[in-house]
Amino acid sequence: MTAPTVASGPHTHAVFNVTRTMFAVMICLTPATVFGFAQFGLPSVLLFVVTVLSALVFEIACLAVTGKPVKRFAMDGSALLTGWLLAMTLPPWAPWWVGVTGSGIAIVIAKHAFGGLGQNLFNPAMVARAMLLVAVPVPLTSWVAPVGLTGGPDLMASVAITFGGAPIYDAVSSASVLSTLKSGLDAGTPMLDILHQSDSIRSQFVGVMAGSLGETSAMLLLLGGVCLILLRIITLAIPLSMMGTLFGLAALAHVIAPDRFPPPLFHVVSGSAMLCAFFIATDYVTSPVTSKGRVIYGAGIGALIFVIRSWGSFPEGVAFAVLLMNAATPLIDEYVRPRIFGRTRAGKPLELGEKP
Repeated sequence: MTAPTVASGPHTHAVFNVTRTMFAVMICLTPATVFGFAQFGLPSVLLFVVTVLSALVFEIACLAVTGKPVKRFAMDGSALLTGWLLAMTLPPWAPWWVGVTGSGIAIVIAKHAFGGLGQNLFNPAMVARAMLLVAVPVPLTSWVAPVGLTGGPDLMASVAITFGGAPIYDAVSSASVLSTLKSGLDAGTPMLDILHQSDSIRSQFVGVMAGSLGETSAMLLLLGGVCLILLRIITLAIPLSMMGTLFGLAALAHVIAPDRFPPPLFHVVSGSAMLCAFFIATDYVTSPVTSKGRVIYGAGIGALIFVIRSWGSFPEGVAFAVLLMNAATPLIDEYVRPRIFGRTRAGKPLELGEKP
């Protein structure tokens, strides 16, 4: 009698694991990041490198302290992606300590204080962004106009800006589109005059304007987001519901009071909206698990962004909107549950032949 052949169970094998997913997201972020380098010069490159490397150093330190396998978890790409996303939301000529402090907040407080990867309630990069904005608002709201790699400061001047605290010269200092809108409305400037002074919708879509390191080009962020969808790393539920809600509320407000609220496309292509829709709000850990829950979650983020931008103290509301909906995710998961096979959506067993 021959011995039975032992075969593996009927399991499906996914193409993407944690490491591959993280690096795929970083590859999709690369076009917008490189565009930011080309716009804002060497100081932006130095800030990016400092922020990403410090996130990795904090990750290694936390893993060593908690007794977890350093090589296994430090190289999974999660810390690198957190530092990358944080760097993309920072002003491109921010001093080095802003990136290091933000990385420490993201990795130590927002990630490992909750237990590490997969256990954090809040998006680490957005926690760092929000805390920095509240604690040190001046360097977080100091913008520069695009200068280019060749037209910007040389290496020594860039080192002085990033590490030596050299001032931003008046020739390149600028204001972001949302800052211009906020300050103009507060001063009573008519909406048409504000829109005339700020960059056009086309410029905002392409990204040739002042802003954070990696959030200016809505076009390249949209391209990266489409790649994530084609790779099936994310779905359309959160991006569509978030951008649709933001666009719908902005359109309604603009129709009611065009002298107080900008056109809906202004909201969609400005600030961190596109970065949030595809790369931040879609975080697996801090977003709901069901498709219906993700639609609710995305719509909530879009609504909060519009409310904060329109009536809040800060011109941009992405970080706060994401964190508030992160806090609501457990509640959404509690009330929006997937149907279990063989049971109704209420959880009761199906009778033979009964449809769910």
